[in-house]
Amino acid sequence: MGRVYNISVAIFCAIGSFLFGYDSGIISSVITFSEFKNFVNNPGNYDSLSGAVVSTFTGGCFFGSAAAGWVNDKFGRRVTVQLGALVALWGCAMQTGANNFACMLIGRIVAGLAIGILSMTVPLYNTEIAPAKHRGFVVGLTQQMIGIGFIVANWVGYGCQFLHGSKQWRLPLGLQLAPAFLLLIGAQFMPRSPRWLLEQGREEEAHAVVLKLHGGSPDNREAADREFVEMRETIEAEKRVRSRSLSDLWATRGMLRRTLVAVGVQVFGQFSGINVINYFGPSMYKALGLSAGQSLLVQGIYGAVGPITNFFFITLILDTVGRKKPLMFGAGSFVVTYSVLTAIVASFPPDQSTNLAAQRAGIAMIFMTSIFFSLSFGPVSWVLASEVFPTRTRSIGTSVATCANWAFNVLFSQVSNLAINNISWRYYLVFICLNAIDFIIIALFFPETKGKTLEQMAEVFGDEVDPVDLHAHEKMDHHELDVEKS
Repeated sequence: MGRVYNISVAIFCAIGSFLFGYDSGIISSVITFSEFKNFVNNPGNYDSLSGAVVSTFTGGCFFGSAAAGWVNDKFGRRVTVQLGALVALWGCAMQTGANNFACMLIGRIVAGLAIGILSMTVPLYNTEIAPAKHRGFVVGLTQQMIGIGFIVANWVGYGCQFLHGSKQWRLPLGLQLAPAFLLLIGAQFMPRSPRWLLEQGREEEAHAVVLKLHGGSPDNREAADREFVEMRETIEAEKRVRSRSLSDLWATRGMLRRTLVAVGVQVFGQFSGINVINYFGPSMYKALGLSAGQSLLVQGIYGAVGPITNFFFITLILDTVGRKKPLMFGAGSFVVTYSVLTAIVASFPPDQSTNLAAQRAGIAMIFMTSIFFSLSFGPVSWVLASEVFPTRTRSIGTSVATCANWAFNVLFSQVSNLAINNISWRYYLVFICLNAIDFIIIALFFPETKGKTLEQMAEVFGDEVDPVDLHAHEKMDHHELDVEKS
């Protein structure tokens, strides 16, 4: 029963990730709508203005994720989720009711602030309530719900293209109000993070949450008690050296390595180019020779591929294979898919060639990129970035890693549409080079964290472990053996 409750809470919290996926995905359809182009009313600069619609959102995400680190430490994970939902309602309302382009951009910024808060807090919260053996699955639900958000956004976008008037773009933007309101109200019934409660000195509440997450059977109670003791002893040891300073992230060699790994995996996820496809997929399909309607249809089908693959991966593979091997597989696969896509578009320019086989092969490479992303960086980037930090720096560390993600997201969202239209296939060479470099860095410097408790990450990263920490780790090792024997 404990596991069912644990997963149910994680899925509900991941509504925040659904909002992330929907809000990010719907704009790729909206910027292709004729009624939205009429609303912008600047055909000569539309490429740069549509890029601004995307990049203002991602810019807001950057600042939202930056602020969320402090809010999480001060008020807790649950309150921060509710704050993200509340701000999402505000931003969505501004976009839906915008009467000029400036209002639209402000609405995108506000919505970005909300998604920045949620994109950082959802995996953080799910990391802290997840059991070690299934943490990959529980935190991987973040990417699963992002993908489902994209699916819904793509098909809503496809259907809304047939509407007339401003409702063609107002309706798909306004639909975000429903999940945001549900999350705002429902989050009140989520348990607080037991690790955050221990940091606040609220031991009885933390113990009750751990018991609830484990379930009510005698065996589960014993396991919950042991996990609680480990949490308490480790967090008490961390409190002695905690400064709540950003400089903690590079204060020791072990902390610097944690920070570089967390930031690296988030940035490398952007180097996959997946968000270029998500934001500007219809433009890319148009560059391959498809009509506007066909592009939206293909984008809708494309949106379903990733979540299906992601669910298979987090359910059956992630907690068995680990983190490092999938990341290496992903980086190597992107080199191949972008190489083939570059060769196709260079050899058969869409505006000069009517080779349908080449067109289909190009679309296939885009689909394969989505599949490989869902088998690697999609779920792993959220899991790894939030699990490597100790409790004393987990909020601020996850915040910095997520900020890095959004910073590169802003960069790619601003330049990609212009690059695809102006230099075509040469833009894909950037991703070939970046992923080749990623592969080498991951192979040489990334550790494996599979199956480790959050408190045992000190051993993985070579931190100095004091006697209190060591005692906690030894107790957990005996607990793991008892569980396996039973």
